[in-house]
Order: sequence, then C-alpha cells, then structure tokens
Amino acid sequence: MVSHRLTVARDDCLGIIAGARTVALVGVSADERRASYFVIAYLAHTLLKIYPINPKYSEIAGIKCYPNLASLPLVPDIVVIFRKAEAIPPIVEEAIHIGSKAVWFQLGLHNEQAAARAQSQGLAVIQDRCIKLEHARWAGKLRWAGANTGVISSRRRKRLH
Repeated sequence: MVSHRLTVARDDCLGIIAGARTVALVGVSADERRASYFVIAYLAHTLLKIYPINPKYSEIAGIKCYPNLASLPLVPDIVVIFRKAEAIPPIVEEAIHIGSKAVWFQLGLHNEQAAARAQSQGLAVIQDRCIKLEHARWAGKLRWAGANTGVISSRRRKRLH
C-alpha cells in the first residue's frame, strides 16, 4: 500500500480549492465518456477559470485548449494531472517552472518522487483525489457531482437491448 505521506490533508485540500481562481487540466479528454471530461464539464459550471491542456484538441467542452502549461495566458493556481504516473514528473517540472501554487494528481495517480520535487519547490501536492468530488464537497454540491446517486460506480454498465 502506498503511504501518500506527501499528500495534503483533506482540510488543506479544501483550502487549496477555496483559494484557487484558475485551474489547468493537463491531459483532459474531449471524449465525453472519459472521467476527465466529467471533471471539466463540472468545473466549467463553477467560478473557477478552466484551462484544458491537450495538444490534440483546439477546444474541449467549448473551452479553448492549450498545448502545454507554458502556452497559457496566466499562471494557474492548480495544475490537475490526468496523465499516467510515469508522465507526471515532466508536468510537475513545467508547473514549477511557470510558478503554479499546487499540483493535483487525479484519482488513482501518485508519484512520490514528483510529489517530493514539487514540495521542495513550495508547491502543495494532492495525490489520488478527484478535484471534482473535492470541489463539490467544499461547495456543498456533492450530490450534484454524482456521489450517492448511483451515477458513479465501479461496476460496468449493462447494455440495454
């Protein structure tokens, strides 16, 4: 079992969300079936300014998409990562280089070396948590986010014939 000792506590996590105004979503997909699309669709209806990062697309969910963090018009408060664990270190380096305040490794992702590097440079690190669910918890909209409604499930959906 991974210790996640470099991950902030839930209260600190919510504090990071409460203090954020801008969020970059690295590796977000335009495929409406992907979890990252659900996240961007949810966050687009909040007060946060969202910047999708994916060189494959010109826009996602009606929002202009950027090829990398360096091409953003501003420094995002939080950089959310939807890429595989081995792709995290270079993204963390880019987040450090542009001066972001926090890196967020989406649910199921952790990389202790990248987390340690980010923390050594003063960034807050959140690992293995869903920003959509944590934002909904902070905003009091957890039910709207799909929790406790049967919308989010580990079970495969059965095909209707």
